[in-house]
Amino acid sequence: QAQFVESGGGLVQPGGSLRLRCTASGSIFTFRTSTMAWYRQAPGKQRELLGTITGGGNTNYEDSVKGRFTMSKDNTQNTVFLQMNSLKSEDTAVYYCNLSPPARVAGVEFWGKGTLVTVSS
Repeated sequence: QAQFVESGGGLVQPGGSLRLRCTASGSIFTFRTSTMAWYRQAPGKQRELLGTITGGGNTNYEDSVKGRFTMSKDNTQNTVFLQMNSLKSEDTAVYYCNLSPPARVAGVEFWGKGTLVTVSS
């Protein structure tokens, strides 16, 4: 079906940077032509979309991260990246990648374990 493996999270001070990585695979999509997305879920909040990157590399970002976060992809490695700069405490969350919209088969969505980003001094 679909598998997503996120990595690169950790503890960072406000104003710092992190680069997240996600390797995607599965039988229900073709990475090279799929629109990928990064999402996050902060404690006590619903999962939210951060931005998307199309098969051709065009990106779109939510206002909360626009100008600070940058998505990119490597089609040779089925990998999508999220460069996060000028991090704020409110960026603390578990970060996930997935398709846009999320991969789903028979009403069941596929998600990875995510990677935890903690922004704190």
